[in-house]
Amino acid sequence: MNYKAPKKAIITDAGFASRYLPITKTIPKAMIPVGAKPVMQYCVEECAKAGIEEIIIVATPNSKSKEIYEDFFHNPADNVRTLLEKQGKAKRFEPVKEILEFPKITVIEQDPTLPYGNGSPVASARKFINDDEAFFVLYSDDMVFGNSAIKDLLDAFNEHPDATAIIAGQLVPHEEIKKYASIDYDKETTVLRGLVEKPNPEDAASDLASYGRYLLTPEVFEFLNPNHTGLDGELWTADAIASLIPTGKVYVKETTGKWMTTGDPKNYFLAHLEYVLKNSDYADDVRKFVAEN
Repeated sequence: MNYKAPKKAIITDAGFASRYLPITKTIPKAMIPVGAKPVMQYCVEECAKAGIEEIIIVATPNSKSKEIYEDFFHNPADNVRTLLEKQGKAKRFEPVKEILEFPKITVIEQDPTLPYGNGSPVASARKFINDDEAFFVLYSDDMVFGNSAIKDLLDAFNEHPDATAIIAGQLVPHEEIKKYASIDYDKETTVLRGLVEKPNPEDAASDLASYGRYLLTPEVFEFLNPNHTGLDGELWTADAIASLIPTGKVYVKETTGKWMTTGDPKNYFLAHLEYVLKNSDYADDVRKFVAEN
């Protein structure tokens, strides 16, 4: 069947982010800032720019993450607004107003009974997805600068309304493909043949790397359950997508924005630096400081 165009997105941030301890014992990793905004906000903005109407954020269970996200996206902060107005600084409150005008955001916790793995947060949001609609999945580890990958995937869905899934990919330097999943696909039809995890560069099917932006359909949920665990007994989104390949309707979209991961402190710093150098009014000061030190 052909599914309705996606109007909902699931953004996952379920995990304890041990590489970021001790800060992540108190706040979820996706609330670490890039500029003056948390990483999670950039994911939400990417969806909003593509016309998404409802966003489901999946937070780590048994933590304060759900409470923190709900406060960030729903608290009107009237005390802050009132104080800034009294100080004649009302303009500083504009970024908060922008957050409160985002599409509908629902925050849930990952189902703690599901296995560990990046597919479990997606499975936890099943009840929010209608049987006749496609939807997006974003991993909040991944930031996309420039053009929205969600918009690119939506364009691909319009080209392939029969899709059961569409995965995003970005070209990486040949020697770096060993860090990622190499996408094996027919370049003419863009049909996915498979994913090769962390291959030796000489064995890679392509230098197109898969990352955390997907357009999926409810068919994927057949394979996102405890009966379909994979490596290390974990539930993997990529495995579920691979199970859809025999339909012949899983496509690949090379996205036009610049993907960078924030999954570890080094790459987070590089992503933050990318933002500062391309989007801040103090970029020249940073360049000068680096040149002098």
